[in-house]
Amino acid sequence: MNPTPLKLLLVDDQDLIRESLHIVLGMDPDIEVVGLAENGHIAIQQCEQHCPDVVLMDIHMPVMDGVEATRKIKTAWPQIRVIILTTFQDITYVVDALGAGAEGYLLKAIHPKDLAAGIKWVHQGGTLIPQDIARMLVQQAKGAADPATRDSDVSRHAGEELPARTDAYGLSEREVQVLHCIADGLNNKEIAEKLFLSEGTVKNYISSIYSKMDVRDRVQASKKAHEEGML
Repeated sequence: MNPTPLKLLLVDDQDLIRESLHIVLGMDPDIEVVGLAENGHIAIQQCEQHCPDVVLMDIHMPVMDGVEATRKIKTAWPQIRVIILTTFQDITYVVDALGAGAEGYLLKAIHPKDLAAGIKWVHQGGTLIPQDIARMLVQQAKGAADPATRDSDVSRHAGEELPARTDAYGLSEREVQVLHCIADGLNNKEIAEKLFLSEGTVKNYISSIYSKMDVRDRVQASKKAHEEGML
């Protein structure tokens, strides 16, 4: 007799991908798809309703992105395992996702059989990071120049003062990127397009920046960041 199948929640804003994953993974007798969600906000509701064992989470979604949803899910239900599934092989998203508590990070180009095996592996307590992404993480830890971040706003500013000074306010890497965009005069829509985020997520980051830096608006945030050498 087969053991109880693991309960899986699928989160992706694209209907085709979400339904395709449902069909493919639902054919595996060891996996039961208990819910589908098109954004992070609905994913949290589904977690409360179905208590899945594993969540397969997209990153770029409207309303609430996968990184923020992962952070909230892991805070409320630490036993739920989260695997980020995305097309974006970018070190920033890897760091954000793992920092939010995700146990795995996979690219959508993966073969369905390997994906099913990966879900089962993470459910059993394993972690899942592709070899090339793991290599980038190691390079970053060694302080090597990384092509995925070399051209970013953050890395253009050399020296070790930036992390020390932003840490004083507890800004995350993503919040630092948003702060640079604010200082460049970009509006919320332009920031969202540049950083591949929803406008709602950008607003959340900006509110967090204001709170951490104790400022009221964009002008004060930019002025304070310039005065303290954060930009």
